Amino acid sequence: MKIAYASRTGNVESIIKALGVDALRIENGNESLDEDFVLFTYTDGYGDVPAEVESFLISNAPYLKGVVVSGDQAYGEAYCMAGDKIAETYGVECLYKVENSGTDDDLKAIQDILAKM
Repeated sequence: MKIAYASRTGNVESIIKALGVDALRIENGNESLDEDFVLFTYTDGYGDVPAEVESFLISNAPYLKGVVVSGDQAYGEAYCMAGDKIAETYGVECLYKVENSGTDDDLKAIQDILAKM
């Protein structure tokens, strides 16, 4: 399964590198995929989906199979809310929520999830 990701502060990019997976980086939302993928994204602002991710999903959503989202628990109820919004909008599962760049346990859990897909 392909991975697409967006990273602004480097947390999501760090997760992708630690997982050692081949991934498409979403820079401006004009990128395209023609195969099933899992989206890794950060949460913008106070629980918002990043603009480049919204643009990317407009043309690539039919292939979206799940979302892994990074956030900061300091935002309280908005923690990882972008993943919940994407899951609800596109009818997929929010597969995992991770604090910033995650821990070794988070990475293992994400690897296990991806292996089952």
